[in-house]
Order: sequence, then C-alpha cells, then structure tokens
Amino acid sequence: MDLLPGIATPRYQSGFGNEFCSEALPGALPAGRNSPQKAPYGLYAEQFSGTAFTVPRSEARRTWLYRIRPSALHPRFEPLARQLQGGPLGEPTPNRLRWDPLPLPVHATDFIDGWVAMAANADAHAPAGVSLYHYAANRDMTRVFYDADGELLVVPQQGRLRLLTELGVLDIEPLEIAVIPRGLKFSVLLLEGEARGYLAENHGAPLRLPDLGPIGSNGLANPRDFLAPVAHYQDAAGAVALVQKFMGRLWGCTLDHSPLDVVAWHGNNVPYKYDLRLFNTLGTVSFDHPDPSIFTVLTSPTSVHGMANMDFVIFPPRWMVAENTFRPPWFHRNLMNEYMGLIQGAYDAKAEGFVPGGASLHSCMSAHGPDAETCARATAAELAPTRIEQTMAFMFETSQVLRPSYHALECAQLQPRYDDCWASLPSTFNPNRRDA
Repeated sequence: MDLLPGIATPRYQSGFGNEFCSEALPGALPAGRNSPQKAPYGLYAEQFSGTAFTVPRSEARRTWLYRIRPSALHPRFEPLARQLQGGPLGEPTPNRLRWDPLPLPVHATDFIDGWVAMAANADAHAPAGVSLYHYAANRDMTRVFYDADGELLVVPQQGRLRLLTELGVLDIEPLEIAVIPRGLKFSVLLLEGEARGYLAENHGAPLRLPDLGPIGSNGLANPRDFLAPVAHYQDAAGAVALVQKFMGRLWGCTLDHSPLDVVAWHGNNVPYKYDLRLFNTLGTVSFDHPDPSIFTVLTSPTSVHGMANMDFVIFPPRWMVAENTFRPPWFHRNLMNEYMGLIQGAYDAKAEGFVPGGASLHSCMSAHGPDAETCARATAAELAPTRIEQTMAFMFETSQVLRPSYHALECAQLQPRYDDCWASLPSTFNPNRRDA
C-alpha cells in the first residue's frame, strides 16, 4: 500500500507544550466531549497517553485521537527475524572514543533496518536513560513503526525525510530535528534517495524546553518556532506491516488497513519539528567562557533539579567576542557523559578527525578538550571579534554512563588513535615568567 500518496506540502501549527487541535474534516472534533457516545463521522475516540494519568497537570502529556479504526484492531505480534543492528552493549570504558561516519547502505535498507546501536546507559525497560543510534537508509518505508521503549529525537545529517505520522506529516532536513512521542505510529520516506543521521531514544521524562533561570524570559529555543503537524488521514484497505520496538526487540504483525487514519485530534502529546537555525545563541560579551548549558535546546529532567536524564545541546554559528579569554571549549572533566555528533562544517575544538556524520564519546570524568593544533592556534590568536560560520555540532549529554555497543567498539569506523590529538600538547610552563 502507498502511504499517504500525493502530499507535496505538509502543514503545521506552531508552539511548544500547547494544547493543539486539528481536524482534517470540518466538525470531526467532538464539541465539548472527549469521548462521546457517538463521535462525528462514525469515528472511534482513543486516548494516547505519554505520561502517567496522575502526574501534575503541568507534566501531563496526552492527546485524544478520533480515528477510522481503533489501534486495538490488530492481530498477534511476533518477533521479527531481522532485529536492529549493533548487537548488545559492550563493557563500560573510561577511554575517549571517536568514530568516522558510518557508510551508506549498499543493499535496500529502510529507516528502521538502517538503525545501528552505538551506546546506551540503560536497558530498554528502564524507567530512565537513553539509547543512541545512527541511521542510514536508501529506501522508503512501506511499513509503519512505533517505539514502545521511548520517544525518538531524530537528527538528520544527510538527506531530507518525510515523517508520516498518525497526527499528520512532518518534513525535516539537515539542521532541523523532529521528536516523535513514545508509541506514536509513523513511517519514513526519503526525499533525496539516501539519508543518514543520528537518533536518541529517550526512556525517561519527555523532552521539554529548559528553564531559563537568570537568562530571563527570552533566549535559546523559542516555543513559537516548534511546529506540530496538521491532521491528515488515510482511509485505505490493503496489507500493511506494523512493527513495534518493545523491550529492545522488534515485533511485527500485518494489518488489513493503514493505521495512519486519525481524522482529528487534540492534546499535547504530539510529534514536532524544530529548525536549529532559529536558535537564539547567547554568549559572553566581556570575558571568560560560559558553560555549554547555554546551548541547550531540549532537556529530559530527572528528580534531581538541574541534572538531566538527557540534554540536547547544539553549537551553532555565532560571534566570539570575549576579551583575554581562551575561546574554544576549555579543557575539562565533567560529571556528565557526552556523545557528540557533527551535522555540517567543522567543530571549533577539533582541527581534524571529527567530520560530519561522525561521533565521539567522552564519559564521566574523562579529560578532554581542544586538540593540540586548536589549542596552539587559540592561544596565539588576536582576540578581535570573530564569527564561527558554516557549522552545527550537537551533543546528547546524560547523567548516566554510556556503554558502547559491541558494534561501536569493533567497527572499522572507530578511530584507534583518537588519543593522539592531544599527545603533542607541549609543556609551556616557565616559573620565571609571568606574562598572563
């Protein structure tokens, strides 16, 4: 079955955390009742909950769906013969790791078959934690998928994607991201034939905008720039494979209809997209180097205030104007665990070896920072205002230690001499000189 054929221009509504509503047919949203005895157009009412029923109202995520057939209409799920790539997790390591980009597939590979597990800090059934993947695909999905283990943050690095979801259609391209709620059904079309990028599977509290604290009421990602889809449904008969990820394994069944058949909906448990180019970057205008937390786009909090289950942080184009300051990221050891990727350009802390599509892992208290060449250049630089252009690096940062997968530890893309980028850092100490 063709999934939503003929859609050329997806439609959106803006805002983050809002109570959205949308209907593809006039009057399809019931007036004043969530679950009427008889819904308009003979639709079924179904609630889609992303949080426990009794969480505080400000934390609740739920959406009412009015659909042609209820989700309960499916046969038994069976384990699929083909599971996700990457294998089980390897042993934790304190070593710094870096990878070249994973290759694009040679054989026909859709978005789900193209997942490669790279690292995780919790089992799929854990109530918190994250699992990190790279994806590479060269074929449209002809099946529909949902992830029962967590919400998905999709970060394209190459190739535009069309996400066909139960609630409507999202198009994303490199320098945009999308978040798909846990359990929401979707399919992925490749708008440029091939695609590659990164995925974070968040098992913890749903992602949200960070608090701004002393920053005040403006800055970072603005709520109005997040876009949710407008309702679009498919009423079609024919065999459709439905796949779910449950407790880390893929299970499937075959439906006799499209499950992307929601005619109307309202709520706040919705898929959304965001353009990273709209991020309002902040920085010092006097001296010293601020913490990278000022680049946080989204956060999944824990019960410890300020310690995230996961932060999604970006390093976009920006002006550097600090006086008498070492401007690249400083040398540091950190409580948090950092998995970095690069969407385009170069990262200002690395002169070579970290390329678009690649990744690095720096674990808790693993010492890292700029490589020797970057350090030497920054130490000698004339501190005139400088603009960093044509770049977009990002970081999945988490409070729990990430364990690489066996694949990540054994694949050809793992750089065996990553430590060498710091090996030539000289000692410039002179006890007889004070010239700082």
